[in-house]
Amino acid sequence: MLDKLTERILATIAQAQRIPKEQVTLNSSFAELGIDSMDGVNILFALENEFDITIPDSEAKQIQGVREMVDGVIRLIGRKEEGAMPV
Repeated sequence: MLDKLTERILATIAQAQRIPKEQVTLNSSFAELGIDSMDGVNILFALENEFDITIPDSEAKQIQGVREMVDGVIRLIGRKEEGAMPV
């Protein structure tokens, strides 16, 4: 079973691509979903807006599938939360 954050990321990807949520799984590659580089940019913007994060271009270029995208977003959210914690 997926956690709520992962489900939210998958839903954002599906919504950005206008495809059924059921089609977007952790094991989906962008090629399988028909996501090209321009679509990838739209997904990045949607995820950045949804989670108030910034996805570095250098990391974005390496992403080839949904699992990599989910892992990257979770990592960035974790960094953001760590930075917001008082010392």
